[in-house]
Amino acid sequence: MEIKCIAGFALITKDPAASASLYQDALGLPLEKMDDYRFIDKFPGANHFGVWPLSMASQSCFGQDEWPESVPEPTATIEFELADAAAVELAVQEMKENEQKFVHEARTEPWGQTIARFMSPEGVLVGLSYAPWLHE
Repeated sequence: MEIKCIAGFALITKDPAASASLYQDALGLPLEKMDDYRFIDKFPGANHFGVWPLSMASQSCFGQDEWPESVPEPTATIEFELADAAAVELAVQEMKENEQKFVHEARTEPWGQTIARFMSPEGVLVGLSYAPWLHE
């Protein structure tokens, strides 16, 4: 077997209206609607797939091995790549103006990625990212 790309990624939500509002309205994704299902076909593919231990995610988000009890534990992460580090900063400010709360605001990780993260209504850790190596 030779996997070529991620063919699709769908979030499973108990609150479709809140999720649609985040992804379509706040993030501006051009979602189509079929009944209560919203989707994008032929959207540019993912550049990364991983299996991320919760302790590593906690270190990256909070600087500690244990995920804080006050924040729901994520079951997945998705990162949306932006044009540059400044675009990440601007996106955070725009979303904060619409009352989005962040796990952490934009910062540059030791490996060079600029990222800000927040939790989605369905418990997914969402990143707004600029990874320079994806733009070379």
